[in-house]
Amino acid sequence: MIQQQRITEKLEQHFDPVHLEVENESHMHNVPPGSESHFKVTLVSEAFTGQKLVARHRMVNQVLSEELAGSIHALALHTLDPEQWFERAGKVPDSPPCHGGDKS
Repeated sequence: MIQQQRITEKLEQHFDPVHLEVENESHMHNVPPGSESHFKVTLVSEAFTGQKLVARHRMVNQVLSEELAGSIHALALHTLDPEQWFERAGKVPDSPPCHGGDKS
């Protein structure tokens, strides 16, 4: 929970989100139990208004550069401005199943 908490705190500080979800999806991958290496972030912020998707992702990646250089293996980003969030009725796609290794 330490990594998930750190990600949440940094994103809250930098983006003043309308909505923020940080989900640890490590359990869906071939990693040891309790791992914090695969995350899905849904971040809705006014900071994204008028920004292209690549720019939004770069903004998030810059804020989380330490974490991305460390133990985070995968970061699925859903970055929306408030208008997009409400147009989608607060829904983002589910993450696809892992194909990166045998979970057995």
